[in-house]
Amino acid sequence: MGLSGLGIFHTIIGISAIAGAIIGFVSGKLYFYATLVTSVTALGISKHGGFNAGHVFSLFIIVLIAIAFFLFSNKKDSKKARYFENFLLSFSFFLSLVPTVNETFTRVPIGHPLAKDIKDPIIGQTLLALFILFIAGSVVQFVKQRKINREVASLHVE
Repeated sequence: MGLSGLGIFHTIIGISAIAGAIIGFVSGKLYFYATLVTSVTALGISKHGGFNAGHVFSLFIIVLIAIAFFLFSNKKDSKKARYFENFLLSFSFFLSLVPTVNETFTRVPIGHPLAKDIKDPIIGQTLLALFILFIAGSVVQFVKQRKINREVASLHVE
């Protein structure tokens, strides 16, 4: 007996939901470990010699993801911890974009980079746009987390 059109649709959507869950789980772990390794290896790189602002960013990002990991691992039942966990991971992502934009814009395209140095307006404008997106994304995450927390609370009441 074959599947009906609705059955095929249901199966495809169900499989995509499972795939989405697996990708979300894997991508979260991938982000954590890749960010950790990138931040640690950045500590050994110095374009200008010695300890610099890029190293400070790397150390701060390591602290942010470590705290987020602690909240995820040890505060599973805390609804408030999810807000901080989301924010810390998003903030670590934003902070990682600061040196990324600077390094990319001062090197690419090779021979005629988009920016002369870190003080070039295009870098500041790009970082401002990314900061605005970070703030907007953080608000969206807060709203979504509040909804999730309310749903979980209503499940425990029933």
